[in-house]
Amino acid sequence: MYKVDNQSAPVAAQAVACTTQQGAIPIHVHPMATACSTCAVHSLCLPLGFSSDETARLDTLISQRIRVKKGAGLFHAGEPLQNLYAVRFGSFKTTLVSPDGRGQVTGFLMSGDILGLDAISTERHACSAFALEDSEVCPISFTRLERLAGEFPSLQHNLNRMLSREIVRDHEMLMMMGCHNADERLAAFLVGLSQRFVNRGYSAHGYLLRMSREDIASYLGLRLETVCRSLARLRDLGLIAYQGRVMEILDLSGLQAQVQYGRKAALI
Repeated sequence: MYKVDNQSAPVAAQAVACTTQQGAIPIHVHPMATACSTCAVHSLCLPLGFSSDETARLDTLISQRIRVKKGAGLFHAGEPLQNLYAVRFGSFKTTLVSPDGRGQVTGFLMSGDILGLDAISTERHACSAFALEDSEVCPISFTRLERLAGEFPSLQHNLNRMLSREIVRDHEMLMMMGCHNADERLAAFLVGLSQRFVNRGYSAHGYLLRMSREDIASYLGLRLETVCRSLARLRDLGLIAYQGRVMEILDLSGLQAQVQYGRKAALI
């Protein structure tokens, strides 16, 4: 865990050591070069309808950006809440560890997503976040953000919206775990990824899976070999094609039908 001073940007980039399973990997802190209002993913993190004054005030919250190397941990479970983190580019996974030491992947986040919301209720992080690739985040002091939200209702509304979205995702995950078989869970996962890429201006029909098969299996509550078999079955149905982590969606409506069938069957 490291502390980012949001009051003033450093004159030169700093390297902060971060412990991972492979050892110490540096995290680099840089002065902020791009304002929120001109960032390529601002429409995903910023509330709509901000006035120019509100946008300028929000820009003062973010004076630095942090580059996180692949495999490095941005924060860890049990650490105190200091910042929320807006993902500028790259991707992360969040994980929990059970009392007996077993790990569980709980989410995948990409550009425009916010990391650290799990710590708001207890002021300590419930999960850990690791970079799936070289990534960059904008740290936002939660204390200062909360203070500013009290002045700008539109910002408070956006915070409420983000928290509500997390609750909806949790509900959708519970439904998927309880109502879908392995093939349907994987189809739902791939459809969801396609939609998230579309929201970011990319194609719905082809993307690179930054997470490993093991991570996908953990997230979906399946065994690794089950995920591999489900991928093969979806491929044999002509719904997808893949080579390594490169995924091609051949029949998006067919994948969606797999998910809808599982929901209907659960209601019978």
